[in-house]
Amino acid sequence: MMTKGKNKRMFDFKLLNISIKDYFTKDMLKLIIFPLLGSFLVMMIMFYAIADMGLSHLEETQIQVQQHQTMVENGVVHETSSDETYSGSSIIDFLLRYTVTSWIVSFLVYTIGLFAIGYLSIFTSLIIVGFLTPTILHTIHKRHYSSLELDEGYDTIIGSIFKLIKTTLVMLVLLILFIPLYFIPVINIIAINLPFFYLFHKMLNYDVSANIMTHERFKKIYYFNKSSFRGKTLLLYVVSLIPFVAFFISIFYIIYLGHSYFQLLDTENKNGN
Repeated sequence: MMTKGKNKRMFDFKLLNISIKDYFTKDMLKLIIFPLLGSFLVMMIMFYAIADMGLSHLEETQIQVQQHQTMVENGVVHETSSDETYSGSSIIDFLLRYTVTSWIVSFLVYTIGLFAIGYLSIFTSLIIVGFLTPTILHTIHKRHYSSLELDEGYDTIIGSIFKLIKTTLVMLVLLILFIPLYFIPVINIIAINLPFFYLFHKMLNYDVSANIMTHERFKKIYYFNKSSFRGKTLLLYVVSLIPFVAFFISIFYIIYLGHSYFQLLDTENKNGN
């Protein structure tokens, strides 16, 4: 058992090592520019769209603040009260005027912003790199597995769109179902990431397998190696949560999983299955 576990770790290390080497080849580095620029463009458009919606909402929003002040002068108590109405950008000015509200606003903006950037960069780059998957897999196959005959695959444009919609709907349902867990410390980290990981895992495996094998063969290979693939995609997902990292390593997603499937296909063919 120990020898088997050691051999598996060695296999995983070699797989990671060869994937990193392929990632830094000239062919792959040239492709990085597409998910990088594409993701940046999409995020800029969404940022300005959301910012414009937020400012428009603020302009229509008003808050009324009542202030009471008591002063003692020459033994006489004086009480004054005032009503102030804030609207538009003046709401932000009011909130930033006080230390506590200023800290809360800053914390929420940066926290929500970092999460939004992280998740948006992951799935934007994932969609864009999907168009590059055939090219990446063809390059890897030609360089390392030229003797391996591939199936025609089961990927079609309609099928890809349907798969994306179906998986996204499941993710949204999970996000809604897990709402009660979002208020429990530590568990909320898992609860918020599990639906996103589900989409990430499903779409990556579909994207790679659909280009190199039949659906029946994919189901067979995945069934016997599901834990391994979950571990690989979990590693990629955790690394991708670092803001902006997904812009640069989305190509690596395909390289890493591509090698995983190619080697399993190669082993299967050698065993005569």
